Formats: sequence, C-alpha cells, structure tokens
Amino acid sequence: MHHILEDLERRRQEARLGGGRKRIDAQHAKGKLTAHERIDVLLDEGSFEELDRYVEHNCVDFGMTEQVIPGDGVVTGSGTINGRLVYVFSQDFTVFGGSLSERHAQKICKIMDSAMKVGAPVIGINDSGGARIQEGVASLGGYAEVFQRNVLASGVVPQLSMIMGPCAGGAVYSPAMTDFIFMVKDSSYMFVTGPDVVKTVTNEVVTQEELGGAVTHTTKSGVADVAFENDIEALLAARDFVDFLPASNRVDVPERPTDDPWDREEPSLDTLIPASSNQPYDMHELIRKTVDEGDFFELQPAHAANIIVGFGRIEGRTVGVVANQPTVLAGVLDIASSKKAARFVRFCDAFDIPIVTFVDVPGFLPGVAQEHNGIIKNGAKLLFAYAEATVPKITVITRKAYGGAYDVMASKHLRGDLNYAWPTAEIAVMGAKGAVEIIFRQDIGDADKIAARTAEYEARFANPFVAASKGFIDEVIMPHATRPRIALGLRKLRGKALENPWKKHDNIPL
Repeated sequence: MHHILEDLERRRQEARLGGGRKRIDAQHAKGKLTAHERIDVLLDEGSFEELDRYVEHNCVDFGMTEQVIPGDGVVTGSGTINGRLVYVFSQDFTVFGGSLSERHAQKICKIMDSAMKVGAPVIGINDSGGARIQEGVASLGGYAEVFQRNVLASGVVPQLSMIMGPCAGGAVYSPAMTDFIFMVKDSSYMFVTGPDVVKTVTNEVVTQEELGGAVTHTTKSGVADVAFENDIEALLAARDFVDFLPASNRVDVPERPTDDPWDREEPSLDTLIPASSNQPYDMHELIRKTVDEGDFFELQPAHAANIIVGFGRIEGRTVGVVANQPTVLAGVLDIASSKKAARFVRFCDAFDIPIVTFVDVPGFLPGVAQEHNGIIKNGAKLLFAYAEATVPKITVITRKAYGGAYDVMASKHLRGDLNYAWPTAEIAVMGAKGAVEIIFRQDIGDADKIAARTAEYEARFANPFVAASKGFIDEVIMPHATRPRIALGLRKLRGKALENPWKKHDNIPL
C-alpha cells in the first residue's frame, strides 16, 4: 500500500511541473507566474481542489503520441475566495504553449457546468497560444463548446477573465463574452489577428502591445476593464473584486460587516459644487464619501472616463454606482460612455445589484463623428438598460441634468424608485445660454436683453423645484445627507418586486 501512495504523490508532483522545470523558469523569466502559482495566489490557502489532473490529449497526428503531459495545458478545479466558492481554470503556458485541445476544452467545460449547477462564479486565467494546430478542427470545436457555455452562464453566474499572457484568434471570444476582463501590462495581449497578419493585409506596422496590449484595451477599445502592473497585483485585485459579486443570480448580494454608520453625514459635500456652473469637480469625491469606508472598485477607469462605473457598499451590501464625471468632457454622454455604462447597468440588473446613479450631465456630445458612428443607437443602449432594469434604482442629481440625457440617466420616468436632487441641481431642456438664443433669437444683437433673458431663464429653470413640483424629483436633499438618504432608501427597497412583461428576450439596440 505504501508504494501505491508514493506513486500517487509522484504522479501529482509530475503533473504540477507541467512542461518541466526549464519551461517554468522561462515563464518566471518573463515575470509571469505558472498556472498553479496563479491559483495559489487567487484562492484561499489550501482551498483549491484540482479536478482532471491526469487528463491527456487524444491526438495521434504529427508525432503527438510521444508528447503527452498530464493535465494537457490547463489546471481546473474549485476553491474559495474569502470563504466563498469559486470555480477556476488556469491555462498552463509551459505545456504546449497553453494551446487548447479537445480534452483541454472539455476540462474547462466541466468546471463551467459545475459552476452553473451549484451557482458559483467562474474565473478563467488565460495564457495560451491559441488552438492546438495538430488537432485541427477538433480544437476549434473545443472553443465553440466553451463559447456556448459562456453564453448560457451569462447572467446566471458571474464570469471573470484574467488575461495573463497571449490570447489571440478565436480564443479572444470567450473572454469577450464574460462579464469582466482584467489584463496585465507588458505581458498580456488580445487580438483577433496578430501584427504579422495586419502588416500583410493592411500594410500597417504595429507591435503586439500597441495592437492588443493591456493599455490599448483599457483605454482605447474598452475591451478590458482594468490593467495591472503584474500577475500578483491582478490576482489580489480579483480577490477583492469577487467579494462584491453575488455567487449567482439566485442569491442575494454579499454582505460584509462595517463600522461605517449608515447615517454618517458629510458636511464637506455642501461645498463640493463650484460657484460657476462651468467649473468642474471630481465626482469620485462624492462616491467615496457616500459608500462604506470609501471603498470603491472602479471599472474601466481609463476608458470613457466621462462616466464612472464600479462597485461599492452601503450598510455592508454591494451597490453598483454610475456617475457622470464633470472633469472629463464636462460629463457629457457619448458613444463610448453610453456603451460602458449600459453594459454595467445590465450586469447589475442581471444579478440583482441595486444601482445608485449620480447625475451631472450637460447632454449628449454633438458632432459629425458621433452621429456617423451611431450615437443614436449607442445612446439608446444606456436608455434601454436603465428602462428594463427592475433592481432598486436611486438617483441623485447634483448639478446639470439637461435634455435627453436627463431622461436617460435613471430618471423617474424610467421607473426610478427614489429620485433626489441637491439644491444646486439644474433640470432643463438645455443650458440657459442655448435656450435663450433659441427662444429669443430676435434679441441676439442686444447684449443687455440677452443677459436679462438668461438670468430670467436661470431663475426659472436652474433649480430642482420645477421638476419637484411635477413629482419627477421625490425630494430636494441636503448634500451632506446623501449617504443617509441612499442607505435608508436601499433598506426600504430590499423587498422590491417588479417584473417586465413576459418575453423570450428583449432586442436591445446592439
């Protein structure tokens, strides 16, 4: 019996070595952790239970029968993050470059199926050269099996992709269908076709990093959410991030004990809004002073920064925050910010996470490029997302809420549950100057008349009381009381029940 146990331990150690010590050293030389090391950092110590450790590929072509490594290039299993169950797969670049084979895909599919059955998040760590060429269409079929499960799991369990190496060709579509993507600077990249193909087809010369690196995808394309400096930083951030998410769409949001009083007031917020309506201020300050202990996990901070999205907690319970950012493009809504916020709102709604919206929006961004690139359809995505959402929705208008953007930003008309305004709020079709130049265009040559008309318009509309008189604003609140008002509102709305009409699915303007 003793020698059998020794044999088992030997096999386990061999499997953990993956492609061997030389390839592990090469991985470390690039500043990257191995598949097992990443799991060790991500999960609670000693919690990982590996499955399919001894799975081997079934390819017999191109001499592959002589190249068999247990695990076949991916480590799969389950464990806990701060005591909560998650399922994980981690591709092993030391084994066939992490390339995906039929059996490799089956391992991933198995843990995704298990996560769906029990209701637990799936975290995929991607570090792969792509489809295993020796297997041909079988490996492509494996990708499609994974894609199908990504789609079925969407809105059922949270899915987080961590890109920690190459992810190219068809491989990019699995992360693209997950809820969130984290990348690592200088060591991870995503693209459908690589620099060599791009050069051949379009004559454009570009590096891997420029084409699909972490900075590119977290600033320009918006494909990824956050870029981290190294593997360790990304994995530790993932631990914090998963703490905000419910395990599935069948359970409530997680609750964390907090010493931050729900009725804490913030007198400094009474002076947050500058005297001039054209002067910016940082909406991050309001968010941090409203959520528990100032703990806010922002998503896509470097992409479409004119809108802020992310997770915080109120009374220890997760909330999604959406806020216009006056310091970037005056907080205007454009194509990129509309898509960014719409996807976030839909995630929150899918997992019953209440949405808190802070509004300071001068309207939609004008311009030929915006119109020709579809601001109408893209702006409608955010409108659609808010309108279909049935979760608790609390809105606070801090300053400007102009035109159609007022409607879009979780207004009372889109079934907002509690719509508050600060006394500094300006709710109108447009700013005073533009309105006066349209209404009193005959007086444009008379500066004194225009100034008087502008002052008259501001006195009439540059306040929240007209909207409040119509019931569109539930209460005009003191800025320092924002957190207590939101906390009390969320507490009252925990039992909210609202259903949309039955349908197979909606047809959001994609």
